[in-house]
Amino acid sequence: MLRELLATTSWVDRTRDFARGLRRSARPGGLLLVGTPTEEPWHLAAHLDDEARLAGAPELSPTLVRWSPPAGAPPHLSVTLARLEAARRDETLFVVAPDAPPESLLERLSDARRIGATILSIDDGDDDLAGLANDRLVVPSPRLLVPEYTGTLTSPDAAQARGLPVDIDIDAVQHLVSVAAGESTVKMSLRDRLAQILHHVSGPPPER
Repeated sequence: MLRELLATTSWVDRTRDFARGLRRSARPGGLLLVGTPTEEPWHLAAHLDDEARLAGAPELSPTLVRWSPPAGAPPHLSVTLARLEAARRDETLFVVAPDAPPESLLERLSDARRIGATILSIDDGDDDLAGLANDRLVVPSPRLLVPEYTGTLTSPDAAQARGLPVDIDIDAVQHLVSVAAGESTVKMSLRDRLAQILHHVSGPPPER
């Protein structure tokens, strides 16, 4: 619904272009997702993991890198910043920074880029990230858009919301990116996508 509401703005195309770059650069096990000390990108990690499973694209399943994992956290939630220091040239470091990234993160990103790793960023316009990121989406601050509609909205929810302001912030952009990243190069119909989701949730239909 969000994508349909924003169809007449630049956000859908921008997030699709960014997601294509993500798909091109990511390798299975080599997508490292990190936030700032005040906000970890939990939701983006979960959405990308879902899209990886549904689209059959393991390269989209990220490793969430955390600032201070609590004692006793499971292994997949215990990955520290040391993982960024071990980044290789064929890996992708994906940064989500709704606020200014600390110097310790910038130094690790700079070292990783120096050895050839790809740096992607969704941020609020930080000047330091501008010099490090190979590709980025800048979301300056939460703001309301009232898109102009020239066509017919196919989603009932989107049609009902027509003319209402849409809150564009980093959370919304992360949702757009994760959905776009999971899109196949061959566009599936809604019926095919629903069938694929049901197959993963409940298993294949019974044989007759």
